[in-house]
Amino acid sequence: MSEIENAGSAERPVDHPKSAPEDRATNGPFDESEANPVRPYVDLGGVKVLPREGLHLRLEVEEGSKRVVAVGLDYANSTLQVQPFAAPRSSGLWHEIREQIAEQIARQGGTTSVREGAFGPELLAQIPVAAADGASGRMRLARFVGVDGPRWFLRGVIAGEAAVDPAAAAQVEDLFRSIVVVRGTTPMPPRDLIPLRMPATGAQPQQ
Repeated sequence: MSEIENAGSAERPVDHPKSAPEDRATNGPFDESEANPVRPYVDLGGVKVLPREGLHLRLEVEEGSKRVVAVGLDYANSTLQVQPFAAPRSSGLWHEIREQIAEQIARQGGTTSVREGAFGPELLAQIPVAAADGASGRMRLARFVGVDGPRWFLRGVIAGEAAVDPAAAAQVEDLFRSIVVVRGTTPMPPRDLIPLRMPATGAQPQQ
């Protein structure tokens, strides 16, 4: 089970305002109804990704079920992991999920701080990376970002140069903005992962 999904799987009720950039509907991340229909998106089920030069797409697959649980995007010497979740129509998930992620990282021995980013509040985290012998090793820096859309919530984890370098960060933030979320019409409980799938060609699955 992926870290993102675990962080978003609690069953406590949510009644928070939506957290998203004011220009989200025009500049992304987009709902399927807002996306340009003629753009050559790669269809991954719950999300669509617009190809660009230098972008490498990976799919993260749950080992037991073989279910696709996240989309990994390698770009600008950085990685962006995204997952789309079902969400309530009128309230948001990011405020509460952000607190749960911070608690989870603290239990792992890491630290987090909240700062205002390109998409609103985001978590800047230092996460312990286990050494080969199982001992605690170095810390990995990551940014956790989230956007509440209409009936969906999109979360991203940014690592690599985009976690520290403003120029790389701007490129990866633009990539995150270009994501299209396909919520669909099937009823789903809030926080359930919107199903992802392999594209016709071009993505490399990773367990």
